Amino acid sequence: MPKKIKPLAFEQPKLKYLSTYSAQIQTQVQQMLEQKKLAQYLLAKYPNTHQISNDKALRTYVMTLKNQYLKKSAPLSQIKFDDKIHIINNALGLHSYVSRVQGNKLKSKHEIRIGSIFKKAPEDFLAMIVVHELAHLKEKEHNKAFYKLCQSMLPDYHQLELDLRIYLTQLEELGSIYA
Repeated sequence: MPKKIKPLAFEQPKLKYLSTYSAQIQTQVQQMLEQKKLAQYLLAKYPNTHQISNDKALRTYVMTLKNQYLKKSAPLSQIKFDDKIHIINNALGLHSYVSRVQGNKLKSKHEIRIGSIFKKAPEDFLAMIVVHELAHLKEKEHNKAFYKLCQSMLPDYHQLELDLRIYLTQLEELGSIYA
């Protein structure tokens, strides 16, 4: 008689924003998610949102950080919140670089766009995204030098990135916690 094949146990989908983190962290977040305690965790650490609600205020905020840490980097031609950036595509913000030849000169433009979803988020999360995009002015790739630069601008960069990913999980699974 042929041997029956046992069906595979249903495997719970991975937490997509946390897929690069350890199994231990993913398990902890999964448990908090199931117990509906992500909001409690986030609100305890980040009780308030920032007051940067338009592109002009965002430009001022970004330029303050840029002038503090990257004075000699390339100028930014545009800084704005962008409704077209979807966190589903793993983009929180975008740094774009365009080069054009005008006459006998090479002109380049750098732009930073931040997902509009971050208009209602804690300032620490906005700072983390801005620092990340500013670091791309000097380091194009996500390498050691890139993350070292991020940490020099924002010493708790890695913790903020983890908490931001937990926040994105909260948003997707249970909804917004900030009005």
